[in-house]
Amino acid sequence: MQTAKFTELPESASIPSIYRLEQEHSLYARRLETLRAKLFLTEAEKMEEVRLKKLKLSLKDEMERLRRPGARVSEH
Repeated sequence: MQTAKFTELPESASIPSIYRLEQEHSLYARRLETLRAKLFLTEAEKMEEVRLKKLKLSLKDEMERLRRPGARVSEH
């Protein structure tokens, strides 16, 4: 069976990617809420908080990039 090769993905192909990124972003947000609810954070939790904030920001930037007209889906 032969498979077709595309040089460029159709514009609608970015929707599943945005959906996946939104789900991941939401997961990180929920974990951050759990950490923020604590009175005190361990050093490991503080490091996790910083890491999650950076990941959320990165995902938000990627979602915005994909929403721009003419944006291409990255191959991450």
